[in-house]
Amino acid sequence: MSAQAHPLGEKSCKPLLKNIPLFAGLSESHFDQLARMAVCRKVLRNKTIVHVGDSTDSIFIIVSGSAKVLNRDIEGNEVILTFLATGECFGEMGLIDGSPRSADVVANENCELLEISKSDFTKALAGNVDLCLNIMKSLVLRLREANHKIESLALMDVYGRVAKFLLDLSEVENGLRVIRRKVTKQDMAKLVGASREMVSRVMKDLESSGYIRVEEGRIV
Repeated sequence: MSAQAHPLGEKSCKPLLKNIPLFAGLSESHFDQLARMAVCRKVLRNKTIVHVGDSTDSIFIIVSGSAKVLNRDIEGNEVILTFLATGECFGEMGLIDGSPRSADVVANENCELLEISKSDFTKALAGNVDLCLNIMKSLVLRLREANHKIESLALMDVYGRVAKFLLDLSEVENGLRVIRRKVTKQDMAKLVGASREMVSRVMKDLESSGYIRVEEGRIV
């Protein structure tokens, strides 16, 4: 992984950890424990954070920025499995079943990450029922998302898949659904299973029909 790493002091790390859904409901003593374990890493845009096949020796939490999870075939063609935003984690599945990394994770923009080693995280799990339940909830959410994606690929045309992707990526601001995350049309095509040209055509149609408005730095 191409990244700058440095340990964080407990005082500076605890506020970051408290904003992460994975750690919701934990006691102050558990936050103190995790804060001592965490290492901060900064990764530049387009740099690979983990590679498929690597041993799973840590869990990562995104403090700022976003990342994409992808796989490639032997010819180098890519399919994007999902995008990860601030507050989300990755690497937890391999910590549980001991399997190698199942996909590449690439920084979609400049990222700040917290990394906790497998041995430290296992210790934290052993003494914390709330953290175990949160991990289970995270895995169930991933499974539901995978089911929804399989359903959309099987039952929706490209227009439907692009529209669903935009809705899933959006957040409500002042009564409007807004996308601020940076996603290229090429990446969108890799995620919805279509060509870049087709995605561009769908986006133009959605814009000309008044369903979306593309502005600087966001899509409404």
